[in-house]
Amino acid sequence: MWNYCNGAQVHALDHNAKWPSEGQLKSLIAGASKDLGIPAQTVQGVCEEYIDRRRGSKKAKLRWRGKRSLGWLPFKNQTIVLADDVVRFNGRKVRIWKHREIGGRIKSGNFAQDARGRWYCNLVCEVAIRPHGKNEAVGIDLGLKEGMTLSTGKKAENSRVFAKYEDDLATAQRANKARRVQAIHAKIVNTRKDFLHKETTKIADTFRLVCVGDISGCWLQATNGKSSADASTGMSRNMLRYKAIARGATFVDGIAGLEITEWECDACGSIHDRDVNAARNHLRLRRQTLAEGSSTLSTQR
Repeated sequence: MWNYCNGAQVHALDHNAKWPSEGQLKSLIAGASKDLGIPAQTVQGVCEEYIDRRRGSKKAKLRWRGKRSLGWLPFKNQTIVLADDVVRFNGRKVRIWKHREIGGRIKSGNFAQDARGRWYCNLVCEVAIRPHGKNEAVGIDLGLKEGMTLSTGKKAENSRVFAKYEDDLATAQRANKARRVQAIHAKIVNTRKDFLHKETTKIADTFRLVCVGDISGCWLQATNGKSSADASTGMSRNMLRYKAIARGATFVDGIAGLEITEWECDACGSIHDRDVNAARNHLRLRRQTLAEGSSTLSTQR
């Protein structure tokens, strides 16, 4: 189905036509679910993912799905049945191990394969917002040396996970041990995510208003690849966003123009911390914008 969507796009390019929209793609694949023997919601989910990827990359041809791509199969809530540790999908039973109990109505999900060939059943659930009752606000500056610097002065330093496993990874690569290389990469990714989950949860549990600075992850990746990967500024921002919303807090981002963030006091001559000062500026400016009721504010509750 992914390759069919790609073919429809290539056909449009060859005939100087507009790129097919999501609705047009779904119209083209009408009836394909019966021929393929898979639910219509799964076929539509592939189209939705294709359009989402195209919108993000802005490329004419998408090549994410192919011979070397990892397994991935989307579904909607009406196409699966979850009973204890068994998922029933399309006439098949799949036994799973629950990472945690399912709390809330299942809306959608997917079966996905990781780099080591392991399969996961990922579920998107609708849960009630649970405010934590805190009334504090914080500004956060994202960077490389200190992954997250708070306006309170606290810092969550870069995990430096890649540096920890870099020698082991190089040894496995020189020995052409593909499975070992995959295992080390997976270890790096999982350790990095675990670190970020713990740090962002602490912040979301403490503050009512979270203001995060705007920084280009692509620029950081191009100039400081390894450090940028460990800092994972984009992942940190996404985690802070959904965790704040789940707790009834307000998440705000998008401040730019804070290039001069280190300054010297004219009165005492002391040098103020660059990152802490930037975090305080993010908080101050966003509070000012909130007070003025700007219509351009990108706020989510």
